[in-house]
Amino acid sequence: MPKVPRGLVVDDEPNISYLVAASLRLEGLEVSTAGSGQEAMDALKVERFDIVILDVMLPDFDGFEILRRLRSSGDTTPVLFLTARDDTSDRVRGLTVGGDDYVTKPFAVEELVARVNLILRRSGAVESRVLEIGDLRIEEDAHRVFKSGAEVHLSPTEYKLLRYLMVNAERVVS
Repeated sequence: MPKVPRGLVVDDEPNISYLVAASLRLEGLEVSTAGSGQEAMDALKVERFDIVILDVMLPDFDGFEILRRLRSSGDTTPVLFLTARDDTSDRVRGLTVGGDDYVTKPFAVEELVARVNLILRRSGAVESRVLEIGDLRIEEDAHRVFKSGAEVHLSPTEYKLLRYLMVNAERVVS
């Protein structure tokens, strides 16, 4: 059984935190959330995560400080900044202090999920994923579907629906 990647979403806006966490859970990640810098630091001390999605503007201290503390302690967990701060200087700072990517709000959920998956693959937290059930096979990175070895061409909506059903095999879904 492949290892389930774990993510920590750090954002003080409950709606954003919920949206990001739910989207990553649909991708098969195990997700925890934190609403402040201190909550994030506490979670990072006791749990191991494969990725952190980190807001810059938090109520107690900013995401840059969280990352600085993480890196100074030797923690190399990949960090994707997700923030409303979109100045070039902020983006450069986020990447310079050790961030792996920087996405500004408002954002497209699909792009965020794609960036998270890319970071997880690069870091070795997940391998390129292939889903197989019976004679049905999905190569997720290439968005290719095969039935009995023959490629099946699906619309983007059909692909998403099939992938969702395969990820949730043996579960009742609405």
